[in-house]
Amino acid sequence: MGLFGKKEEGGFMDIIRCDEQEYLVWKWRPSGAANSTNKENAIRYGSSLRVKDGEVAVFVYKQKDGAMQDFIVGPYDQTIKTANFPVLSSIVGAAFGGASPFQAEIYYINLSGNIQVKFGIPYFDVFDPRFLDFAVPMSARGTITFNVTDYKGFIKLNRLINFELDDFNKQIKDAVTKYVKGIITNIPSDKGIPVLQMEKKLLEINDLIAAYLKPRMENDFGVNMKGFDLATIDVDKESQGYAELRKVTAEQTTKTTVAQTDVNIKNMQDMQGINALNMEETLRIQREEAQRAQKLQTETNFIGAHALNQQTDVLKTGAESLGNMGNMDLGGGGGMNPAGMMTGMMMGGAMGNQMAGMMNNMGQNMQNQQNTPPPPPTIAYSVSVNGQTTGPFNLQQLQQMVQNGQLTPNTHVWKQGMAGWEIAGNVQELGNLFGAVPPPPPPPPVV
Repeated sequence: MGLFGKKEEGGFMDIIRCDEQEYLVWKWRPSGAANSTNKENAIRYGSSLRVKDGEVAVFVYKQKDGAMQDFIVGPYDQTIKTANFPVLSSIVGAAFGGASPFQAEIYYINLSGNIQVKFGIPYFDVFDPRFLDFAVPMSARGTITFNVTDYKGFIKLNRLINFELDDFNKQIKDAVTKYVKGIITNIPSDKGIPVLQMEKKLLEINDLIAAYLKPRMENDFGVNMKGFDLATIDVDKESQGYAELRKVTAEQTTKTTVAQTDVNIKNMQDMQGINALNMEETLRIQREEAQRAQKLQTETNFIGAHALNQQTDVLKTGAESLGNMGNMDLGGGGGMNPAGMMTGMMMGGAMGNQMAGMMNNMGQNMQNQQNTPPPPPTIAYSVSVNGQTTGPFNLQQLQQMVQNGQLTPNTHVWKQGMAGWEIAGNVQELGNLFGAVPPPPPPPPVV
């Protein structure tokens, strides 16, 4: 067999390349035949191999122990040599000197192209787990985009010979349709998204489906899912199930709103009752403290008067003793003692002055205590904002709340003795608080 034998015998030196514009897998067939034969796959050692950037050429050798592959990743433009083909070097003997053809199927896989598959799912029933009696028909449409990055894994999962992209895309479409339908059907129960709100949750559902699909595209088909776009989720709003679900959902929402309103009113009433009890207890404690202080003051005054009486008795007794000093016998034989009388008068005067000072101080202390006014009554208001009651607050705290914008003339307030809640602007006692709020700052000057 000569070097330039018949083409189907593998006699010519071949130029092996792929000129297809759009493809995923393409088989090189030198004779253009539709079916692979040993003659067609007889490739001359030393033929020229051209692989563009973004492609990989796969040489498949069918041996007795199974198929083996050599992978040539582009860009590559050289003659076929065993140095660049590890598997080929074990097949082609050096004795042939490159003159003998070898058997191999050559496939080109596009690594840079993106394949898009559109899918559309007709109406299917979706149930809200809260109302399982109403089936709501839904449909979905979208696009999945994928490419091949792990070409070795792709070859293991797919038959390259007679590979047809349309058939492969149909397999992808069927799988995507099954997965999308299953996920959407279970989203209300798995993710707690109500059926009537699923149209509004399109982006969230898109991300859930994409996360579910990506590993399955890799494991089942050997492709890399680059993107998933769930374009629409359509609800059949003319269906009976949709109308009935809307009705029962609206009724449930109304009942929930009324119940929540009742709870809020009950909570406000309970809070008002608690605040009233707290205010009553506070006033009781204040009255008891005032009574205790008054009693203590009375006891203090009584003790002071008692001490004064005791001292007065002591001084009186001392005065009497000193007065008797004038009659004391100092050795002169009895009778009046002028020296003792003078001494008694001096000591009696000193004791009188001391008693007068004590009486004066006691009188001043009692007068000061009687003239001291009682402490002013404590003014304390409770404040209600958005159904929440806080306080009570005194006037100084209320003034600070006005300045901070927390208390306005339209805020409801209440204190002990009021029949019910009243807006602060109608309470005369609080009128001065709002008049003291500083006006807003003037606008900046025009430059």
